[in-house]
Amino acid sequence: MARVQIELPRTWLYQTRLDVRVTDVNYGGHLGNDRVLALAHEARVRWLASCGLSEQDVGGVGLIMADAALVFRGEAFLGDKLDVELGAVETRRSSFDLVYRLTRPADGIEIALVKTGMVCFDYAARKVARLPLVLARCLESES
Repeated sequence: MARVQIELPRTWLYQTRLDVRVTDVNYGGHLGNDRVLALAHEARVRWLASCGLSEQDVGGVGLIMADAALVFRGEAFLGDKLDVELGAVETRRSSFDLVYRLTRPADGIEIALVKTGMVCFDYAARKVARLPLVLARCLESES
């Protein structure tokens, strides 16, 4: 099976620091794969808030995740602090892709790369919606 490849953006839109909590650690004693996606979600929510937006309202519509990919580079453990960088790599009429890089600043080890395909969605009409201008502006520094 071919390995998943995630291309990094030329620039990062946002960075935040998150802690690995006890609920993030699996039976292997390290950060669980499902929790990596949850940390990416937290970073996305914080980035949107920094733009004055939320997943429920990005300019009159919400967001829905269409797909996700994870690539693991290293292990993280309980109590580790992780820097999560977020950037956009492709914006389309109704959707965009976000890439996240999780790094442990204590030693510079890259822990994981994540890519999520986000779609603008009108929850009232239950259909895909056009990318709102306010969100497009927040994505403007994409690579």
